[in-house]
Amino acid sequence: MTEFKIIRLGHQGDGIADGPLFAPMTLPGEIVTATQEGDALKDVRIQTPSSDRVAAPCRHFKSCGGCQLQHASDEFVATWKAEIVKRAFAAHDLSPEIRPTLTSPAKSRQRATVAAKRTKSGAMVGFHGRASGTIIEVPGCQLLDPKIMAGFPIAEELATIGTSRKAALAVALTVSEDGLDASVTGGKELDGPLRSELAQLCDRSGLARLTWDGETIAMRTPPRHAFGNAKVVVPAGGFLQATAHGAATLQALVGEIVKGSKRVADLFAGSGTFTLPLAQTSAVHAVEGDKAMVAALDQGWRMALDLKPVTSEARDLFRRPMLPDELAKFDAVVLDPPRAGAVEQVRELVNSKVNVIAYVSCNPVTFARDAAQLVEAGFVLEWVQPVDQFRWSSHVELVGSFRRENSKVEGPKLTIG
Repeated sequence: MTEFKIIRLGHQGDGIADGPLFAPMTLPGEIVTATQEGDALKDVRIQTPSSDRVAAPCRHFKSCGGCQLQHASDEFVATWKAEIVKRAFAAHDLSPEIRPTLTSPAKSRQRATVAAKRTKSGAMVGFHGRASGTIIEVPGCQLLDPKIMAGFPIAEELATIGTSRKAALAVALTVSEDGLDASVTGGKELDGPLRSELAQLCDRSGLARLTWDGETIAMRTPPRHAFGNAKVVVPAGGFLQATAHGAATLQALVGEIVKGSKRVADLFAGSGTFTLPLAQTSAVHAVEGDKAMVAALDQGWRMALDLKPVTSEARDLFRRPMLPDELAKFDAVVLDPPRAGAVEQVRELVNSKVNVIAYVSCNPVTFARDAAQLVEAGFVLEWVQPVDQFRWSSHVELVGSFRRENSKVEGPKLTIG
C-alpha cells in the first residue's frame, strides 16, 4: 500500500491525487493509503480524514451507485458545486455573482429509474452497484420520495410477469398527483396474455398509468402534474424536474428574471414547466421539439382557469432556431435547453432586440460557453443561481439572469461559430 494525498475533487465527485489518480469517496486534504491500478486507486483507506467528512446518511452508500457524495458535509457539497460553476465561467474570463447553492431535501426525488430482475425466489429491485452491473437493493434509500419506494413491490411484480431471469427491466417511476406513473423498457414482447396480466397489475396496484416499451397498457387515471395553476398529463417518459422543490425553485427564479414582461417566449418548453406558471401574468409562446409534450402543454393550458394566452409550436430549435424577426414581439425569453446548450438559438438572440433572458441549464460548461457569447453581444450576466436537485451527486443545475446593458440600443450583429 502506498500513501497519497487527495488534492481536489473531479467533476464526477472522485477525489484526485497527483498523477492524476482517482479515488472514489475521498475528499480534498485527506491522506489515504491505496493500491494504484492504472489511473485508479483501489482498496482506499483513509488515514487522515477531512473535517468535511461525515457519516453517510444511507446504509447503502458504499455499494449503491446512485450517490457519489454522501461522505461529504452538505456545506462542502454546496460550496463545491458553486465552485464547479465558477470554474466554468472562469474558462471564458467571466466572473458573475454566484449565489449560494439551493439544495433539494433528502427523500424528495419524484422520479427515478430502477432495475428490476427475476430471481429464483421471486424478484429484486434497486440501483446498479458502483461501477458494476450488479443490482443493489436499497430499502433504506435516503434519496427517493417514499411514494417511489412504495412502488418497488410493483416493479418486482412487473419483473416477475414481464422478463426472464437473464434480463433486467428498467422501470421509470414518477410521482404524480394521481398516483405512480410507471414506464417500463427492456421487457418481453407484448402479446395478448401479457397485456392482460399487466392491465390487471395496473388496476390492483393503484398505478395511475402503465407504459410498456412506449405503449400505454392501462391508464386508471391520467397522471397529472401541477405547473402553476394548470394540471398537465406529461407523456410517459417525458421530461420532468427531478424534485418538486427543484421545480418550484427554478420557476421562482425564472419568474424573478422576466417579471413585468408582457410577452415571453419559452424555448425548449417541455410540457410547460415554465410556460404555465408564467402564464399567470404574461402571454407566453412555447416552443418544444417533442410533439407529444407540446400537446400536453396545450391541453393543460386549455383546461386551466385565469391564465393569459398561451400559444405553442412543435419545432426543432437546433435545426430551426427562432429568428430575430420572430423574436421581435417578445419582451423576454426563457431558455431551458438539453445538456448540449443552445448555441444556434443564442446566435439568433444576439442579433435580436430581446433584452431579457432567463437561461436554465443542466450543464455549467455549455451554459458558460453560451453566456460568453451573450455577454460579448452586450448582455450583462446579473447573477447565477446553482440549484442542486440531484442531492449527493456530482450533477449541478443553474439559472442565469441576462439583461442587455443598454436596453434602448439594438444588440450588435455577431457571427457565432
